[in-house]
Amino acid sequence: MGIDPDTQQWLQHLLGQNVRWNEPMRRHTSFRVGGPADALARPLDIKTLARLVRGARDRRLPFWVIGDGTNLLVRDEGIRGLVIVLAGGFREIARLGETPDGIRISAGAGTRLQGLCRYALEKGLAGMNFSLGIPGTVGGAIQMNAGTKLGWMSDVLRQLRVLQPDGTEKVLHRRELDFSYRTLTWKDAHLEGLSHPIILEGSVSLTPADPTALKREATDILADRRSRQPMHLPSAGCFFKNPPGEEPAGRLIEAAGMKGTRIGGAEVSTRHANYIVNREKASATDILSLMERIQEAVRDKFAVDLEPEVHILGS
Repeated sequence: MGIDPDTQQWLQHLLGQNVRWNEPMRRHTSFRVGGPADALARPLDIKTLARLVRGARDRRLPFWVIGDGTNLLVRDEGIRGLVIVLAGGFREIARLGETPDGIRISAGAGTRLQGLCRYALEKGLAGMNFSLGIPGTVGGAIQMNAGTKLGWMSDVLRQLRVLQPDGTEKVLHRRELDFSYRTLTWKDAHLEGLSHPIILEGSVSLTPADPTALKREATDILADRRSRQPMHLPSAGCFFKNPPGEEPAGRLIEAAGMKGTRIGGAEVSTRHANYIVNREKASATDILSLMERIQEAVRDKFAVDLEPEVHILGS
């Protein structure tokens, strides 16, 4: 383990049973692969999270914050340092009131995105149906600007509450956030000492709508998603970003003849070519090798460099 005994003792005292040692990351990623993290922590409230972040900084302990691990690939060698999982807490959804642009709803970063979608449907609020079927947490969806051709998180987000490295909270308004395709950057946020703060909560603006029509639309969106995507095998969703000004990544991969290609237990999905699936006890090395083969095939045929959308962590 790469964590010294004094730091281990501090983590144990702070988190109790909510810290695990040498924790296999395959248990915490939708790919179901990944070597062990030195330590994995599940703080359940902001006070504990703030103490954890301050203490890690003071001890120069590297850390990474994740949610449900749905857009994440951890290498077989694992992660040296601390992994902080927010999916265990930070799940409150609340109606904040009416604003000129709609009904303001707040959701904790650990809230599953589909939980927020269900809340909106039950309350007859339109604006979240674009994200139906997208896995992961609200925090991850905001950080990745998750979306489809029907909409993006940046379309509905109005405000963020974040944790800075000194343990203080800060509220950021939409105008202070710079969203682009699959990315949120913080360059204009005037943050204290950290370019990538920890998202605690997001507030979205939704509009009243007919509940029956909303649910009918939701049924159609989910049926279409299930028909096109390999929902029955472990994956991390679309693996590559769509290149600007080109065909979507999936079409390029299929046209390059890669659909169904396997390395070890990893396979290019036969249903959607921009999915790498864990077909049979794949390793992270299998998936990374297949990623490189896909990139090479698309580069050779179309002179296009595919960039992973999936975050890759580990030694």
